[in-house]
Amino acid sequence: MIRLVATDLDGTVVRTDGTVSARTVAALAAVEAAGLLLVLVTGRPPRWMADVVAATGHRGVALCGNGAFVYDLHTEQVLEVRPIAPDVGLEVVARLRTALPGAAFAVETGHAFAHDPRYRSRWATPPGTEVAPVEQLLHHRVGKLLVRDEGNAGDAMLATARAVVGDLVEVTHSNPHDCLLEISARGVSKASALARYAAGHGVSAAEVLAFGDQPNDLPMLAWAGTAYVVANAHPDVRAAVPARTGAVDDDGVAAVLERLLDGSVS
Repeated sequence: MIRLVATDLDGTVVRTDGTVSARTVAALAAVEAAGLLLVLVTGRPPRWMADVVAATGHRGVALCGNGAFVYDLHTEQVLEVRPIAPDVGLEVVARLRTALPGAAFAVETGHAFAHDPRYRSRWATPPGTEVAPVEQLLHHRVGKLLVRDEGNAGDAMLATARAVVGDLVEVTHSNPHDCLLEISARGVSKASALARYAAGHGVSAAEVLAFGDQPNDLPMLAWAGTAYVVANAHPDVRAAVPARTGAVDDDGVAAVLERLLDGSVS
């Protein structure tokens, strides 16, 4: 029996135009109305959750930053941070500078974003954003370290970084076409964060239904008792998870949730 529904956001329920469809919003509302736990599990930092909170009606809890931050969607408050230790972060940066000479760095703390002078953000940064050497930024309570290499791309960067710092931290990405890596403390992932949250509510892995589309979703999809990938998922994710649903723009997650609530999915 499913007692908890966990879903990634971008590319899974957030469509390619950045919206959440009315059908998906209704399905998520029905999940909570049925008494099931709803958990949004995302690489987004808490500061990027406002539009999703508004679209979905302050429902559920979010595990942000690939599990580094627990964020209450009802109150819009960060409840927990699982940070990268400063000494570990410094070693990671040193190794990546050797392996990826074009690397530039940024950090997410749960409350703020900061970056080194070489980092080129793809989105407007908040007023007052701190710009400083990453060695200085790592002394904040960093939940996620971001790495950009403008001459590279996601899958290749991921393979390189895992080879050189995989013994220290968790490394993933959420877009194979972007030149961005997302790094969390060792043992912090969407899966570990979801497992902690579920255990705190007396829910086992067998009672969890999860959805995703990118490599950062793979640990969560492997851990959940029931897992689906959307049709637009990364090839590695499609290869690892046999259960498929429609693409994000075709409301694939909503289709499964509707079947769940009418008893077709258990």
